[in-house]
Amino acid sequence: MTAYTLPELRRPPAAEPKTVYTVASGDLRPAANTTCWPTQEKLENDLAAAVAGLGWTVRRGHPFDEAKGHGFIDSQRAGIEVFKDLPRNAPLIVVEAVWQYSHHVLAGLRDHEGPILVVANWSGEFPGLVGLLNLAGSLTKAGRAYSVLWSPDFTDDWARDGLRTWLETGELTHDSSHVRPLPPLPQDEETALGAALARQLREEKAIIGVFDEGCMGMYNAIIDDELLNPLGIYKERLSQSALVAEMTKVTDQEARAVRAWLDAAGMTFHTGTDEATELTDAQLLSQFKMYIAALRIADDFGLDAVGIQYQQGLKDTVPASDLAEGLLNNVQRPPVRSRDGARELYAGVPLPHFNEVDEGVAVDSLVTNRIWTAMGLDPATTLHDIRWGEEYDGRFVWVFEISGSVPASHNGGYDKSYSMRQPPMFFPLGGGTLSGVSKPGEIVWSRVFLMDGRLHVDLGRASAIELPEEETRRRLEATNHQWPIMHAVLHGVTRDQFMARHRANHLNVAYAPDAETADKALRAKAALFAELGVEVHLCGDVTL
Repeated sequence: MTAYTLPELRRPPAAEPKTVYTVASGDLRPAANTTCWPTQEKLENDLAAAVAGLGWTVRRGHPFDEAKGHGFIDSQRAGIEVFKDLPRNAPLIVVEAVWQYSHHVLAGLRDHEGPILVVANWSGEFPGLVGLLNLAGSLTKAGRAYSVLWSPDFTDDWARDGLRTWLETGELTHDSSHVRPLPPLPQDEETALGAALARQLREEKAIIGVFDEGCMGMYNAIIDDELLNPLGIYKERLSQSALVAEMTKVTDQEARAVRAWLDAAGMTFHTGTDEATELTDAQLLSQFKMYIAALRIADDFGLDAVGIQYQQGLKDTVPASDLAEGLLNNVQRPPVRSRDGARELYAGVPLPHFNEVDEGVAVDSLVTNRIWTAMGLDPATTLHDIRWGEEYDGRFVWVFEISGSVPASHNGGYDKSYSMRQPPMFFPLGGGTLSGVSKPGEIVWSRVFLMDGRLHVDLGRASAIELPEEETRRRLEATNHQWPIMHAVLHGVTRDQFMARHRANHLNVAYAPDAETADKALRAKAALFAELGVEVHLCGDVTL
């Protein structure tokens, strides 16, 4: 007989027959959760009606919180507590109409023994599709089986058929015939270039600076050193508090010089005087100090790329990081000198920035920068959220959109770029974007991700196209009108193929002057990744 009091493990209830359980992962920011709740509630009601129409019952796994004003799981601890009371082997649907923090539910999903389905509404209003893709990427990295499904309201036959299949079998697969392994590459100048740059990277090494790892629960965006280091890439782990400290050392005169340079370059700033709702000169001054501080710290540590988390750490401390990020990603940008004034830092080249410290994008941006530079192309890169899309004039046109880290050259220059205040829901202290409409042209898109314990990359081609001004405005108003937007048509990849395959909320894009050059650049990129031992997949119509 033991003298100790042994813990009694909570025994979850047994699953009820013909019953599916639902959970909803939310934001960590209360304002986002309360603002987005009506949209989430509608999706849950639509889904419940579809499930009931198929002869099943929906049981919500956690209640609406009257005090908080929403029904989201809003922390990792809350998620762990919710899963304690869910039947372990029950069919489970994660319902996402909004952006969500994947780590809120990841602990429970890792141990769940029943089938898992992640669903989202097909809407641009709130980034539910972005949330679905991030959770899918996180579950893929974790090695947890799952299915995905999307629909405007779950009344269409495609979504109802998919839901029926999952309820009856516990699995739902989508067409992935657009994906194929990398075939033997031709022996030409581009493959030789890619292989040579890979050997240089592995031998001479590169450093990516990470200002606080693990942004907004994006477990899939963290790549362990054991997988990065064999590529020749190492992390410099930095604190965002050091970035803020360095900002205090930047003079107002230096920050105003950045503003003057951008004004002379033709960039438009939509400013006002209300700090709570408008973009102000004071907010911009702080953002320009962040830009200067980031370059100085990067110079201190010899960084080859840098990522600033911003959320959660800085959202209540300083204005948004996005404007600084967009400036860093561009070749032509306001000059910044060392603290003693003796040197211009990273003169004439971008310092690749990976928004939200997405380390898959870090690897991709670093590689792209070196290939595009070697080929004499504009090496400016950015990531985009896969936000939404609709048919236009017989083609499916994606809305690729991010909060502001797009380089000015992607918009056609600073004179075609502008800055607006970030939405208060996400950015309480404001700050501007580096916004605009991406210019028409040929692009290479890619995504580095973790699957089966190793690094993979998907490579594809697309065209950024121009839409009529009124259609662009409609799409901006249907999403976030403050943010930079790209109208993209993927080559040989359908909407549903792309959604089912993509293992992250982000993708990396870079321009090429024409289709032939884009194919060459993609071939060099494939050769580089293959040389580094990354598993390469070609997606859609790719000419090698």
